[in-house]
Amino acid sequence: MSENDGKKTLGLRGGNRPGNVTQSFSHGRKKNVVVETKRKRVVVPKPGAAKTGGGSAKPGGDPSRRPSGISDAEMERRLKALQAAKAREAEDAAKREAEEKERAEARERRRLEAEAKEREQREAEERARKKAEEEERKKKEAAEAAAKRAAAEAAVPAPSSAPQGRGAPSGKPAPAATPRKADREREQRGRGNKGRDDGRRSGKLTLGQATGGENNRHRSMAAMKRKQERARQKAMGGQVEREKVVRDVQLPEAIVVSELANRMAERVADVVKELMKMGMMVTQNQSIDADTAELIIEEFGHKVVRVSDADVEDVIADVEDKEEDLQPRPPVITIMGHVDHGKTSLLDAIRDAKVVSGEAGGITQHIGAYQVKTDDGVTLSFLDTPGHAAFTSMRSRGAQVTDIVVLVVAADDSVMPQTIEAINHAKAAEVPMIVAINKIDKPAADPNKVRAELLQHEVIVEAMSGEVQDVEVSAHTGQGLDELLEAIALQAEILELKANPDRAAQGAVIEAQLDVGRGPVATVLVQTGTLKQGDIFVVGEQYGKVRALINDKGERVKEAGPSVPVEVLGLNGTPEAGDVLNVTETEAQAREIAEYREQAAKDKRAAAGAATTLEQLMQKAKEDENVAELPILVKADVQGSAEAIVQAMEKIGNNEVRVRVLHHGVGAITETDVGLAEASGAPIMGFNVRANASARNTANQKGVEIRYYSVIYDLVDDVKAAASGLLSAEIRENFIGYAAIKEVFKVTGVGKVAGCIVTEGVARRSAGVRLLRDNVVIHEGTLKTLKRFKDEVAEVQSGQECGMAFENYDDIRADDVIEIFEREEVTRTLD
Repeated sequence: MSENDGKKTLGLRGGNRPGNVTQSFSHGRKKNVVVETKRKRVVVPKPGAAKTGGGSAKPGGDPSRRPSGISDAEMERRLKALQAAKAREAEDAAKREAEEKERAEARERRRLEAEAKEREQREAEERARKKAEEEERKKKEAAEAAAKRAAAEAAVPAPSSAPQGRGAPSGKPAPAATPRKADREREQRGRGNKGRDDGRRSGKLTLGQATGGENNRHRSMAAMKRKQERARQKAMGGQVEREKVVRDVQLPEAIVVSELANRMAERVADVVKELMKMGMMVTQNQSIDADTAELIIEEFGHKVVRVSDADVEDVIADVEDKEEDLQPRPPVITIMGHVDHGKTSLLDAIRDAKVVSGEAGGITQHIGAYQVKTDDGVTLSFLDTPGHAAFTSMRSRGAQVTDIVVLVVAADDSVMPQTIEAINHAKAAEVPMIVAINKIDKPAADPNKVRAELLQHEVIVEAMSGEVQDVEVSAHTGQGLDELLEAIALQAEILELKANPDRAAQGAVIEAQLDVGRGPVATVLVQTGTLKQGDIFVVGEQYGKVRALINDKGERVKEAGPSVPVEVLGLNGTPEAGDVLNVTETEAQAREIAEYREQAAKDKRAAAGAATTLEQLMQKAKEDENVAELPILVKADVQGSAEAIVQAMEKIGNNEVRVRVLHHGVGAITETDVGLAEASGAPIMGFNVRANASARNTANQKGVEIRYYSVIYDLVDDVKAAASGLLSAEIRENFIGYAAIKEVFKVTGVGKVAGCIVTEGVARRSAGVRLLRDNVVIHEGTLKTLKRFKDEVAEVQSGQECGMAFENYDDIRADDVIEIFEREEVTRTLD
């Protein structure tokens, strides 16, 4: 028996074409299978072609057009696949056509439904309108009938014995019969039943109808009164025009259309219609300017009352104090002068304190406020201002809030730049001045020289027959301090300083800082009124409530009167130094004023930073194209120091390089500052502040440089040095020699060589050269060769002969002059 017994041999129908196929299985097993292939003739008639004999067509088409290597079976399989693909394509096309037809039918059905719904709605509205008109007509007819009947009854008196009705004589006209009550109710019920097609629940009371009518719209009491008035006037048979109510409409700088209509008590649609007549296509939610709104208000016959956002500050308007309410107050004395002239030391000698020992670098960098009580019992308030050049704004603020300026000039240093600036500030503030000539105990002291130099600035002291008091003092030995205090008391007595302590407090911010434990803290000098704990105030763009008051000795006080400097706690942010503090009645007023000021400052900054035209914008971009910028971030301990540093940074630079302060603020350096510095590639300058732990870690990871400073000198010098590094080096030319050409030779492989003699200086191979002909520069370049006899040399001294050849240049002639020079780069620095 063979292995194929009982099994059908694998094969294909058609002509017998035996063959063997080896099948492979897992684990190395194999099996031979006998395969028989039979041919089948496939005839594919062409559409419209004539029928041919069955035996004449060859299977698989014309063999000459068939690709080589394609068998009849393969050709047949390909034709079947082609037919199946065409059939599938036809089915897909039919399916797509059916789906499109269904979608079109659905769209048409929805359109018809919408039209039918709209038509039904219009019909319902028409029926309701006709019903209302019919009811109105019937009411009018009933009223007219009633009026005629009443007139007939008045004209023909009824007999007392005979009843009117069916027994009335036929000769007399009977009055119109009035419908009985039952008949009227039946007719109304019949009319009510006719309208039930509009909706099943039209006759039932709904919650919306019970509470406020249809569409959940509640009528106001005024609307109900107007409706009743109209009905009453209609019943009286006449229409009375209502009197126009003229209103005073408050108009801000911009107003929404709906709000404008509400203030005029007019319909919003009427206001929008008027605006459209003016050519403005606006909706009720859009804003219009004040001028347009004024035209609309006048069009409706109302009066315009212009108001501004600045009106919120009217609550803190200055009030004139009565003469009987004024009481004497201590004078405010500002100590001014050049740096290192002994201002703080003089104040320490007066106060018996040691403030100068705690100052970084021995110079004052903050404005300080102190109160001193003399041996005579006189109270004086002192302001100590910095003398460094960067603190111009601090000195200006000190001069503006003071009563008397004490100008400190060192007897051994005389008048200096900041001394002149202090004189100008005092003159601008129009306050009296007292000159204190300090360091009189030093051997080099020359007070007469100081008095003479002050004459150049129109400061004439009493010693030179002037009006300005001058006192020679020594902060080190205490000499002349009593005379200085006596001069201050005399000047204060002449000024007759008074203030009203029984009013809302007003003061000036001397300094502001962000304390880690206490939050924003402002040093305030109270000018009028009394500042008490618990008062609500607004200061600049910030507001708050007084949580605590601390005097210059660090003690807590309950209140501070005029001319008393105190630290105020309870602000919501750090104010600017120089801002005015005003006490308000409510916190809402303070918040509103602060928000208005903040928005106004923001608008002002935006307007200052924006170019007005495209040409100006392009011009600015063109100017900044060649300017290198050094970006920095500044964080300081107090607001005044930050302001002074920013002003000093703005002065650094020229038309090639400048310093740009990306951000300045008060308080410790935070992760936000580090993120901004990393994005801008800028270092962070910390003045008397430090970075917190997270900011330090972030700066280390991102490679942001943080520098700490305690003296403003060092900060300004470092930034100036860094900005100088951005300057391009200056190229200088040094002429080192001249050589005259005696003869020109042609050398093979080299070209023309000039035979020269060095007439002046030295000729170097590495130097640059210029060829001069009749004192005109013909060529500038470098030397290709420099030879002495046959040897290549580095340089040739004056009076010696040599051969020179130019790099890439051969037009040399006898009697030409060669100029030899060297270039050097000189590093530039900012002045």
